[in-house]
Formats: sequence, C-alpha cells, structure tokens
Amino acid sequence: MIPTPASVKESNVDVLIIGAGPAGYMAATWFARMGVDARIIDKRSTNIVTGQADGLQPRSLELLHSFGLGYHVKKEASVGYEACFYEPDEEGIIRKVDTKPEGVPGISRHNGSVIHQGRIENWFAGAIEEFSQGSMRVERPILPESLQIDASKLDSTGAYPVTIVLKKLSDESASPEQFGHKVENGLYCQFQGDQVAQAGEPAESKEIFHAKYVLGCDGAHSWVRKQLGIVHAGETTDDVWGVIDIVPITDFPDIRRRCSIHSKNDGSIMVIPREGDLVRLYIQLTEVPHEPGANGVSTSGNPEKAKDAGEKARADRSKITAEAILEAAQKIFKPYTLEVAETRWFTAYQIGQRIANAFQKDERVFIAGDACHTHSPKAGQGMNVSMQDTYNLAFKIAYVVKGLTKPNILSTYEQERRAVAEDLLSYDTRLAKLFSGKPGEVSTEEFRAVIDKGSAFTTGCTTNYESSLLVDKPSGLPRDVPYSSPLARNLPIGIRIPDAKFITECDGRPWFLHEKLPSNGHFRVLVFIGDFGRIPKLKANLNQIGTFLSMAESFLRKYTCREEESPIEAMLLHCSPQELVDWGEFPLAFRPRNSQRIMDYWKIFADRPSFHDETINGYRTYGIDKTIGAAVVLRPDGHVAKVVEPTTEGIMEINEWFEKFMIRSAGN
Repeated sequence: MIPTPASVKESNVDVLIIGAGPAGYMAATWFARMGVDARIIDKRSTNIVTGQADGLQPRSLELLHSFGLGYHVKKEASVGYEACFYEPDEEGIIRKVDTKPEGVPGISRHNGSVIHQGRIENWFAGAIEEFSQGSMRVERPILPESLQIDASKLDSTGAYPVTIVLKKLSDESASPEQFGHKVENGLYCQFQGDQVAQAGEPAESKEIFHAKYVLGCDGAHSWVRKQLGIVHAGETTDDVWGVIDIVPITDFPDIRRRCSIHSKNDGSIMVIPREGDLVRLYIQLTEVPHEPGANGVSTSGNPEKAKDAGEKARADRSKITAEAILEAAQKIFKPYTLEVAETRWFTAYQIGQRIANAFQKDERVFIAGDACHTHSPKAGQGMNVSMQDTYNLAFKIAYVVKGLTKPNILSTYEQERRAVAEDLLSYDTRLAKLFSGKPGEVSTEEFRAVIDKGSAFTTGCTTNYESSLLVDKPSGLPRDVPYSSPLARNLPIGIRIPDAKFITECDGRPWFLHEKLPSNGHFRVLVFIGDFGRIPKLKANLNQIGTFLSMAESFLRKYTCREEESPIEAMLLHCSPQELVDWGEFPLAFRPRNSQRIMDYWKIFADRPSFHDETINGYRTYGIDKTIGAAVVLRPDGHVAKVVEPTTEGIMEINEWFEKFMIRSAGN
C-alpha cells in the first residue's frame, strides 16, 4: 500500500493526464469541452517556447477548427502548396527534377501548415481555460512517483482504482538540460535519463490522486508505459539527422517551398518553410560522435566497432552542435549558398521505429502519442498522430465517466489506433530508408513514388477504422479498401466524413458541413431525406421519422438527463427546391425549442444553389441518390459509424445500434 501521511494532500479525480504535449493537450481540451473532472500535469517548469514539432496535417487542422481554434492557424501558420524535388545531375550538381502539389488537392479545405509546437499548445491552453471556465490548466513542474491499480475496484464504474503519488519540483530542477549550448535546443528530449535525474530532486510537496482513469501522454521514454510493464519494441538505425530552425540568407530559389534534396555524396535535406521568415532544415549527418559502447568498449565515432562489441552504435547527440548541422547543410546546398541571419533552435535524432505491445492496462490506464509509437519526423506525423490518438480516446472516456455509455466502448481505442500506428511505422520505415539512401544506392524515382502513394495517408483524412462496437460494417475487410453503403457511395464507413457545402434552410447561408459539426461530444444522426418536396414517399418517410424521434423510446430522448442536452443530435439535410418547402412543416425533432421556447434553427440544411454560391454539392459529394436518401450516424470524432435507409425501419435500426453501448438516463 502507498503510505498516506497526514501532511500529504489526497483527492479524487475522474481523469489524470500525465504529460502536456500535443496528445495531453488534445485530451484535456476534450475533457474541458465535455465537462469532465480532469487534471493535467507536466514535469517541466515551462511550456515549449520554440522548436519541437511543427507540421499540422489537414485532419489535425480540421480538429483545431472544430474546437474553434482555426483563426489562430489562419493568422500565424505558414501554409504549404507546392513541394519540389532536387537530385544530382551527372556532374553532381543538384537540380530540380519535379514539382508537385503539397498533400492531396481537394481532400480537405485545409492545406498542411507549419508553426512551432509551443504556439499550438498555447492555443489549446486557451481553449481549455475557456471550456473549463478557468478550472483546468497545466500544473507544473510535477513528477509522478508511483502508480498502483487496485484490481478489486476495476468492475465498479464509480470507483477510483488507480492511485498515483505526485511530487512538486522546484522550477530550477525541472528546467530542461541544454548541454552547454547557447542556442535553445531539443536535445534533452532525446535522453532517457531525464525522468531519472529529476526523480532525485527533493520535492517541495507531494500529493496523492485516486483516479478513475489515467492517460500517459508523457513521450517516447514514457514513465507510465514503464510502470505498466509495456514493451516498446522496434529498431533503431545508424542514420542520424540534425534539425535546425533558421532565418536563412540564400540564393536557393525554392527556400519558401517544401523541398526534398538528395546530394551525390553529402547526404539529403528536407526544407520546411516556417512561420514568418523561419525555415526548418532536416539534414542527414554523415559524421557524428558516438557514445561509449557496452562492456567499456569505446565506439566513439566508430559504428563498426560498436557492431563488433555486440551493439548498435548510439549517437551522442549532446555533442552535436548547431554549427555542425549548418555546415552539413551548406555542403548539400552547393552550388547554392546558405548563410544564417538567426538560429532559433536545433536538435538531433537517430532514426528508429518502435511500437508498444499494448496501449492500455485494465482499460483504466492508457498511453497515447509517442508513448505508444515513435518514428522519424520525415512524414510530419508525430504531433498529428499523437493528437489524433487522444481525439479518438478522450471522448470515449468522457462518455463512460459521465455515465452515458458502458465501459465496453473503451476497447475500441487500442483496436483503432494500433492499426494507424502500424501503418505509420510501415510507411515511415520505407520513407526514411529511401530518404537516407544515396543516389545510385536507392531509386529517387521510387522515393517520389512512395511519397505520392503515402500522401493521402499522411493527411490523416483517410484513417479507416475497422468493424467494431462503434463502426457498423462487415468485419475482415482490408484497411486499405474503403467500404461504403450503396446508399452513400462516397461516405466510407469508418472514415471521417469529408466536407461538403450545404445551405442553412432558415436563412439560405452557405456553409461547409464541417463548420456545423463542432467537437462538442455529440453523436450525430444526419438524415438525408432526399427531394421530399417532389416525392410523396420521401415526405411520408420524413413525417414518420419525425414522429418516432419525438417519442420517449427514441435515441434522442431516452439517453437525455433532464438537466442536460441530449448526447445525440439529429440533423436534416434535404435537396428540395425552396418553393416546395414550408418551414412550419418540418418535424419538430429537427427544429426543437429549449426550456425558454427558443427555437434551434441550425439543424436543417438544403442542397440547392444559393444566391451567393452556386457550388452547393452535398448529395453529389457524398454519392447519395436524391430520390432515395440515406441516414448516416457520425461519432463524436466525425467518423462515419453507420448508414441505413432514411425510413422508420432504418431509424429503428440506429436506435437498436445505440442500445449496444449507451445507458438509458435515470427517469427514462
């Protein structure tokens, strides 16, 4: 048992998040938005102010917009539109051989954007404060000291089976090690001794938490993962890369485009334009110092000696300098010149791909982000996949904590996100090998082909969840083969709903549908009733559906507490001409009134040209027949969960589907 001296504060919390990186911040934002009692701690004294991850892929941008953070991106980030490829000619001079679109045109309204991780975390911090009305914030510097799970309490949803002892550190002891470098750097992120070193520091105070759930979002060397005995398996290569953020002075013509450059003998570079005048360079380092090997054998600077000693040589990144990284870049850029007006940040990393053998323990303690999977930054996925891990997980925990669903939905987290991690590591392994290879040793045409083939995957918009409790489609389908109902041919089940334009019926204003699907924790049932104004059968179906949805046994009513709004929202999307539509004839289920009798006007949409926008195209975009329609269930994370006919029978099928995991509210 963990000792509990009278001087140690002891309290209960529904969810404790350990680690305030992208995964932790995303989880905290969900919990704040859904009103969950959560705490988030981090072992460092301050948030990130420069450097670290910087790429936001289209799906992550959709998530930021869904939390109301999109205006920050538009104001501050650098947006990518074109990518260039440089290769050496016969004389060894690098020349541009191809220019391609950045990402996949049309897959999202948002293009991949770049801005440093600290700014993104600041945006999240503001959202957390707003959603929680100031009650939640990152608590620093706090270090977890021990974790225990009481097996006797696991079956009780109201119990707090996880006990964690935390200790408050001094700001000085929690400051990141900079290894004597004058330029701010991220080298400390690469060292396993970080947590151990801080563990020896005296605590200013201690606190004991009893939690229902714990999320380990504490990075590649996750303390939480180690406490659970979860193995992080994989391989590390000999390839070492430097990263540097600079304000460049150069005659290189494509410095404001994303570029992949292969030189003949000096390695490769990836150019990433950043916010303002900044540019990030990923540089292959051909000469690096190495740590001493096992058994006292020195392998410094000699990977072959390390192999003789029975181990893989590990780069001593603390000895890599900004000057050395820049010098390597200058060699690759030749015959173009590269000087630096300002250096903001740098780091170095050794390429490796690893994945945890489990993502949870007893479905009470979960790990996410780098704690689950690590890889190279070549595909720009680290921060994005980490945020998408907890975007998948946190709403599920929130539903269970609030008593809205059974705990059985939590099993879908590892099933869904492990598949994503496996696909990512497979892609990253191929990409990193090709990027690090020399011309002649690898095919640069193959390199570009791998990028082309993986471009949709890296946007995050094609993540395809398999059949499960929360995804109703045939089981056993290959992940790379989307499955769609014939009722909605372009809405693959298990994939996030793509964006499309509709107008709001009440005022004729054009909207992208994603703008009306904020991350507020709701399941949504989208009833595409078709052209009901012209087709009597569809009008009859609409009236029958409206009648059912108003009944106490419908999913809109039976899971709703009197003091709270329904966790399920119904929306109507039709395609009838305006002259055949009468607002007063729409079923009340799609235009409800609140306790003050104020009508909700924002649940009824039309697919017809607007006076101000003739590109309204929702039914065509989704592959829905206007004479038949469809009813589509969306999960709170925007993934399509189920598609049925827009009839009473179809809606009853949705009703039965919710019964598999939802909990009827008291009094219903």
